[in-house]
Amino acid sequence: MLDSTFLKDRLVVITGGGTGLGKSMAEACAARGAHIAIAGRRKDVLESAAHDISKHGTTVTPITCDVRIPEQVQNMTDMLIGKYGRIDALINNAAGNFICPAENLSVNGWNSVVNIVLNGTFYCSSSVGKTMIKNGGGTIINIVATYAWASEPGVVHSASAKAGVLAMTRTLAAEWAKYHIRVNAIAPGAIRTEGTDKNLWGDENQRERMNRRIPMRRFGQPDDVSNSLLFLLSDYSNYITGEVITVDGGGWVGKGTYEMVDVTKD
Repeated sequence: MLDSTFLKDRLVVITGGGTGLGKSMAEACAARGAHIAIAGRRKDVLESAAHDISKHGTTVTPITCDVRIPEQVQNMTDMLIGKYGRIDALINNAAGNFICPAENLSVNGWNSVVNIVLNGTFYCSSSVGKTMIKNGGGTIINIVATYAWASEPGVVHSASAKAGVLAMTRTLAAEWAKYHIRVNAIAPGAIRTEGTDKNLWGDENQRERMNRRIPMRRFGQPDDVSNSLLFLLSDYSNYITGEVITVDGGGWVGKGTYEMVDVTKD
């Protein structure tokens, strides 16, 4: 559906772009001709990822940036504008999460996640969005989660922050449409990456229980998310803003009290 060079010479900025979904999305965009900037806190991880992504033949700029610190975010924006002249797309992917019952969650744990997910998304959107307004438009895509609107135990900090990002997505979409800026979101479900395997479902029993909750009966792969991202970056979605694409195999709509049983089988 999409030409292999439809992002040629556009600059796509991805926070949290050194690992997992962020790196996968960066590679998908680079493979379609985009110049890439990946931001994160660990210089060695970013440089390793940049080396891998650059194999697609485009320019990759690794930037050490803590999205919780607005001055660092602004420095990142200024540097990229100085180098490329404009930013065409921003992917707010940087996140923090860990499973913790609400009664055991510390103030520091709460602030750690909210500062990255909610505040960091606003700092990046504000800084980059202002340049997009000056340059005639652009695309912002926020990575949220289905528990931003559906219940999920153990993630009150992340769910609250992602719900804020979802509200931010729709508010900015309404405000910035007149500047030709589209703001949308993607809500991945259970996507298997090195990080999720380590932090969210660490053993086979957990993975099996999670798999049974997904109507499509499989975990998602990073490419499932990247393909939706490419659609939202393309002209095929140029009349879509303020929307959320859920990529979870039917996970959140399949939740229920009872497990479905196929009564047609003996």
